[in-house]
Amino acid sequence: SANHLLMVFMAVEMASVPSYALAGLLKGRKTSSEAALKYLLVGSAAAAVFLYGASLLYGLTGGATGLDAVAVALRTSASPVTALALVFVLATVAFKIAAVPFHQWTPDVYEGSPTPVVAFLSVGSKAAGFALALRILVGCFESFDAQWKLLFTVLAVLSMVLGNVVALAQTSMKRMLAYSSIGQAGFVMIGLVCGTEDGFAAMVLYMAAYLFMNLGAFACIILFSLRTGSDRISDYAGLYQKDPLITLGLSLCLLSLGGIPPMLGFFGKIYLFFAGWADGQYLLVVVGLLTSVVSIYYYISVIKMMVVKEPQEASEVVKAYPEVTWSIAGLQPLRAALISCVVVTAVG
Repeated sequence: SANHLLMVFMAVEMASVPSYALAGLLKGRKTSSEAALKYLLVGSAAAAVFLYGASLLYGLTGGATGLDAVAVALRTSASPVTALALVFVLATVAFKIAAVPFHQWTPDVYEGSPTPVVAFLSVGSKAAGFALALRILVGCFESFDAQWKLLFTVLAVLSMVLGNVVALAQTSMKRMLAYSSIGQAGFVMIGLVCGTEDGFAAMVLYMAAYLFMNLGAFACIILFSLRTGSDRISDYAGLYQKDPLITLGLSLCLLSLGGIPPMLGFFGKIYLFFAGWADGQYLLVVVGLLTSVVSIYYYISVIKMMVVKEPQEASEVVKAYPEVTWSIAGLQPLRAALISCVVVTAVG
């Protein structure tokens, strides 16, 4: 709801600073502290870049700080400095949504942070980033519509390709989902580049779907890691024999992330692709379809690891898997969250 450059900045930082602290919540773990430090340094740089871009806008518009006033002033102001301000603002937006090439913090932060924190960051940070994009780009830079759409087209293509291709090589579930989230940001950017009512509606729908399918996947990862202390993909081999609920829940959420019908993620992607095609964004739609096929491969690989393995092929971690006892007090909320997310993902 912010309608002022400084209020937008404060809102973004009020969402970001607690995230840096949460990433380092496990003070005794080196990887958690490292993740928090990297997140803080890169996030601070992004905040400084945004402020510099805002200061350029302040000077170019004669001291205007309200978004409406800035938009009016920019309609009659086109200069290299204005383009520089646009690039600085875009860089901050790209950092928040983990778009390539501003994604470097994502895999390390996802891997080192506590898994519940990663689940929150994977959804909350992206939602804040896209809210910032809509507020600034559509509200302030509407007179530079063609320029920022071209830049976001490049970011979307890079994010979809790199995110989904690099995810193929990951051996950690959290790192795989980190690169997957980069690719998912590329899909959502299709709706942003459209700039139409259908495009924005598709963005909101897909972000809502992503909330449930991604949180459901992370709920499964949390339950598995609580019992085994591992997040290696290879350690999930043969899991269906010991824990059918986690196997079913994770499988459905991953299928939805891949866009397999009739899951909720399929309809989210279809609406995005339809909005992009109707607006003439053929390149983005084609790249989105091709990279969706790539994403299905690594999602299915995890499901195959859990389901297809014979009992003798199960990982040592699964062979030593403790008896499933859902009566443990700490697991009840996780179980409820998992079931809720899976139900919405499967029949939503």
